[in-house]
Amino acid sequence: MKYFCDTYALVEIIRGNEFYQKYLTGELYTSILNLYELVYNLLKEYDENTVKEVFYGFAPLLIPIKDDYLFTAAKFKLKHIRANISYTDALGYGIAQMEGMRFLTGDKEFDKFDGVEFVK
Repeated sequence: MKYFCDTYALVEIIRGNEFYQKYLTGELYTSILNLYELVYNLLKEYDENTVKEVFYGFAPLLIPIKDDYLFTAAKFKLKHIRANISYTDALGYGIAQMEGMRFLTGDKEFDKFDGVEFVK
């Protein structure tokens, strides 16, 4: 199974959340924007060298961002404007939908959308 990991999922994987362990055997993907968010959040708690190790560990999961993903994400965000979905999450969800992946997250905004693997 293929999964698109949002930043929430990446953080939980780093923390060793047992509920995310079973997904490590699947094909995992993410975007550069999710890694950017991850770096930002990790720099609050860890030194830069440690954060770089994490970044480069996840770098092989990067999926190139295609123009069509942006349009899909923007339409999704507009359709669900009241749901307070971030640009990064809208993009990740759009990529997952277009590429036939499950969107792996624990963000409450996504618990009722199709194609979501919602894990706390």
